Amino acid sequence: MKIQILIGSVRQTRIGPQIARWVKDITEKKFLTEIVDLKDWHLPMDDEPYLPAEGIYTQEHTIAWSNKISEADAYIFVFPQYNWGYPAALKNAIDHLYKEWDNKPALMVSYANRGGGKAAEQLQQVLQGIHMRITETNLEIKLSDVNFSPSDSDTDYPESLHRYEDELVSALNQLNLLYRSR
Repeated sequence: MKIQILIGSVRQTRIGPQIARWVKDITEKKFLTEIVDLKDWHLPMDDEPYLPAEGIYTQEHTIAWSNKISEADAYIFVFPQYNWGYPAALKNAIDHLYKEWDNKPALMVSYANRGGGKAAEQLQQVLQGIHMRITETNLEIKLSDVNFSPSDSDTDYPESLHRYEDELVSALNQLNLLYRSR
C-alpha cells in the first residue's frame, strides 16, 4: 500500500511539516510513504470549467494534482485546527478532485491546543461526502503535550511526539484493514 501524507497547512510559520515527518518515520516502517505538501501546489479556487465529479480537467495544475493524488492507495491528512475548522487550502485541494479520492482509505492527524477534534469532525464529513473510507480512530495531537520549538528544519520534530506513537500505529492498522477490504 502506498500512502500519501498530505500537509494541510500552507502558512509561512507552521509545524505541519514536522508532524508529517514524524508520521512518515513511523508509517514507512510498514508502508511505502510520500509527503505531499500543499504549499508546493498552486491550486487556484474554482478555475476549472467542469465539475470535479465529471473528471474533465483543463488546467495543467489540476491535471498534475490529479496525477499525484492518483498515485496513492490511501491518505493521511495532517492538519491544524483554525477557529474550530480545518484550513481552507486543504478544502480547496480536496475539492479540486473527486474520483481520485473515491473509496480510498483515509486517516486524519489533527493538531491544536486541545487536539483539533472539531476540525477533524468537519473534515470527516467532507471525506465521507467524497466517499472516502475513514478510520474509526484518528489522531489528535494536543500541542500542550508536545514541546515544539522554533526550528530551521521542517524535518526536525520533538521527541515528545512519540507519546502518540501507539495511537498512530493503531490507526495505521485500521487504515491497512480498510485498504485490504476494498
